[in-house]
Amino acid sequence: MKTYMAKGETLQRDWYVVDAAGMVLGRLSSQVASILRGKHKPIFTPHVDTGDHVIIVNADKVVLTGKKLDQKKYYRHTGYPGGLRETSYRSLMQHKPEFVVYEAVRRMMPKGPLGRKMLTKLRVYAGSEHKNTAQRPQLLKLK
Repeated sequence: MKTYMAKGETLQRDWYVVDAAGMVLGRLSSQVASILRGKHKPIFTPHVDTGDHVIIVNADKVVLTGKKLDQKKYYRHTGYPGGLRETSYRSLMQHKPEFVVYEAVRRMMPKGPLGRKMLTKLRVYAGSEHKNTAQRPQLLKLK
C-alpha cells in the first residue's frame, strides 16, 4: 500500500467565513490556523499547502480572557538602539483589531516560506461585512 501525497495544483480549495464575535482569541486563532494548513482534510500533507481560504469577520468583537487586555503587550522594534516599543492589547483592539487577530493566527502557523504562503489565504475584517462575496464562502461554526 502506497502513501498518498497531495499535489498542490490538483487541490480543491474552499472558502469559509468565521464570525469571531464573542470567541476567545487563542481558541479562534488555533482553529483557523489548522484550517489554513489543511489539517481538517484527509489528504493533509505536511510539505504541501492543502488548506482552505478563511475570512474572519467581527474581529473587533473578539474576547481576551482574564486581564490580558491590560497585561499582555505587543512588542516591536524600530531598528535603532533602544528602539523597543510596547503597546497594550487594549489600545491595539481599539485601533487595529484586524491586526490582533491576524498576528495571533500568524504566530500559530509554521515558520518559513510554506507558512507564509498559507497565510496569504487569510482575510480579517473588523466589521461584519467582507469583500469576498463573489467566492461564495460557506459559514463555518467553530467550537
